[in-house]
Amino acid sequence: MAPKAMFRLLIFLTLLVSSTAFSFIFHGFNESNITLEANAQVDNQGRLELTRRETNIVGHAFYNKSINIHNKNASSLQPKVFSFSTCFVFSIVSPSSGPGGFGLAFTIAPSTQFPEADGGHLLGLFNSDNDMNSSNHIFVVEFDTVNGYKDATDTVGNHVGVNKNGMSSNISEPAAYYKDGKKEEFNMEKADAVCAWIEYDGETEILNLTIASYLEPKPSKPLISEAVDIKSVMKESMFFGFSASTGESKASAHYILGWSFALNGVAPPLDASLLPKPPPKEKDSHSFPWIKVIIGILAALTFTLLCLLFFVTLHKRYMEFETLEDWEMDCPHRFRYKDLHLATKGFIESQKIGVGGFGSVYKGVLPSTRTEVAVKRILRSPAQGMREFAAEIESLGRLRHKNLVNLQGWCKHKNDLLLVYDYIQNGSLDSLLFNKNFVLDWDQRFKILKGVVAGLLYLHEEWEQVVIHRDVKSSNILIDVDFNARLGDFGLARLCSHDQVSHTTSVVGTIGYIAPELTRTGKASTSSDVYAFGVLLLEVVAGTRPVGSSGQFFLVDWVLENCQLGQILEVVDPKLDSVYDEEEVELVLKLGLLCTQNKAEYRPSIEQVTRYLNFDDPFPDISDWRYYDSQSSTTSLGFTEAMSSSSYSLASIERNPMSSGR
Repeated sequence: MAPKAMFRLLIFLTLLVSSTAFSFIFHGFNESNITLEANAQVDNQGRLELTRRETNIVGHAFYNKSINIHNKNASSLQPKVFSFSTCFVFSIVSPSSGPGGFGLAFTIAPSTQFPEADGGHLLGLFNSDNDMNSSNHIFVVEFDTVNGYKDATDTVGNHVGVNKNGMSSNISEPAAYYKDGKKEEFNMEKADAVCAWIEYDGETEILNLTIASYLEPKPSKPLISEAVDIKSVMKESMFFGFSASTGESKASAHYILGWSFALNGVAPPLDASLLPKPPPKEKDSHSFPWIKVIIGILAALTFTLLCLLFFVTLHKRYMEFETLEDWEMDCPHRFRYKDLHLATKGFIESQKIGVGGFGSVYKGVLPSTRTEVAVKRILRSPAQGMREFAAEIESLGRLRHKNLVNLQGWCKHKNDLLLVYDYIQNGSLDSLLFNKNFVLDWDQRFKILKGVVAGLLYLHEEWEQVVIHRDVKSSNILIDVDFNARLGDFGLARLCSHDQVSHTTSVVGTIGYIAPELTRTGKASTSSDVYAFGVLLLEVVAGTRPVGSSGQFFLVDWVLENCQLGQILEVVDPKLDSVYDEEEVELVLKLGLLCTQNKAEYRPSIEQVTRYLNFDDPFPDISDWRYYDSQSSTTSLGFTEAMSSSSYSLASIERNPMSSGR
């Protein structure tokens, strides 16, 4: 071959390898691209727990994307498999007395699910019918702790094995590593943790398997180094991960602390200082017989005291339960705190999706159902009891409407109240409306407004009781994947005000959405909700917040001014780029002004608002406007019967200029 052709071939092969190079590294699994199946979960320390120490369970954990493993461009006549390298640290916690089992396996499989697989020796990957079946296409490197499988080559527990399509090992060695040229065997169950390296050369088909006790450097000589033909096992695209199982009478907990992987390269080294700590081992009491003597003496001396403490604690908990029992049964589902703690990964900052006046909201995944939820954590003082919230939680739990964020349940932990809601994927209307990189088109905005008014109609007039929301605003409206509106946080304003006396001057709500009468009386009503919805109507059309950051701009006044000048469409959000239905936009703007009149009795009911918004009723003529002057009995804005144009003067209205601050 000519030198130039050889040089081009080398460049091509180099580019080919680099184009297929791929790697990842996980120091703990709190935020990792891992798919969990069966009983696998991530504990609060960030450790990947494949199985608990319970009998007859399995657990699977795989990188969440399949990896192309076939080298289609291999120069040889036979198809090759890409080289790969992986490093991981695992820990096995067995009972101090009695056998543990059954072990774990590094697994390459065409799927992440094994619905008919058995536990025990089969490690949750195979069953008695398909074990060793060539159609499985599963490659396994097992770390087994139980002996006696089918009297095959892997009849010794505490061994590693290389298997294809089943659990009879092609290659097997007792767990050991080379140190200073000598082979040292060790017990994988008793070690704090074990580090494993698996390296496969796609060209030579040599597989190197190396293990060592945790924190030992990587041995220079692998435990297993043999040719393994895995081409027939590999499909074009495969999933890489782990599987583990326990048996009927043998059970260990199996953990992965960290994992790195590389395709056509060397797996990135794991940093022990960044890994979660290995789980604590149970001490074998047989190794310390003198402990039994001490425990026996102490038990005899303290038995009475322990019994007394037990009954006092039991009585206290029983009385506390009785305190809640008379209303708790009528409330929506009560969640266990540990389930919510696990679902939100310990309420870590990265799971926080919102912060409000009553607490923070966290995204979570319920461990039992894998359902996504939003958990609102309301921090409370010890003086505020739970009984005062009983009726409210009970009521909110029974509210069900397609345009409301449904309350799934609650939890009380110490002095905190946690409310569990549906998780809505697209976040708040506020975040979409004011996102510089995203534009809500007019049809989506109009659909959202109709959804909000439907939810308010249900709260005000269609449910068995009148529910006043008290905080209608764009950040309390969540948008699902189909751009349907879901009104959230209903009732939380009342949760905040239980400890306030009736003559309080505190105002519940958000500046810009608060009806004028609320500042005088502090008492919310359905009409004050209508006012807030009117502001929302204007905000959605104009793409402008109700109050400017300087405090000199007021959206309602600005829209009113443009309406009076006969140029109401000038306020439309420029992001719509003039693509909208003028009749619908004008209706929404004028309906917003109708709902935001200063005097509550001039505002329409939410039922009438719904009819206007759906074009069921003709909209009233509001071509003429009048402000009552300061000498009148009220300073409210009212719509009046037709007036001659000469009787109205725009200059008589006292307000700040609206030309700036949008």
